[in-house]
Amino acid sequence: MRKEFPFEKLEVWQDARKLVRSVYECAESFPASERYGMTSQLTRATVSVANNLAEGSGRSSLKDQAHYSSQSYASLMETTCDLILSTDRGFTSAEVTDPILNQAYDLSVRIHNLRESQLRRAAQA
Repeated sequence: MRKEFPFEKLEVWQDARKLVRSVYECAESFPASERYGMTSQLTRATVSVANNLAEGSGRSSLKDQAHYSSQSYASLMETTCDLILSTDRGFTSAEVTDPILNQAYDLSVRIHNLRESQLRRAAQA
């Protein structure tokens, strides 16, 4: 059994990891002509959500942690926009994207709350 990194224990990171899985499964059905377009943009954005949470967890100051939480949130907004646009273009259906968008919405609330908590604790320090 391998050892866990601290960020792996964060529920918000675990949720971001699940979102990555869902987005990749969705993107597999996109047209081959979008491999270097929307598919790449969407998957990079969603991976960035999890990456920024992990990177922020390794920062020593709460202000730095909040910065990476903000970056994660911004990447999540990019992910959701790309999902909506992909549905608009007919690369996937609302039946596929709506549950992922709901998952992303719930994650957005958690990331927002994490950032607010980090900023509040930084102000008290």
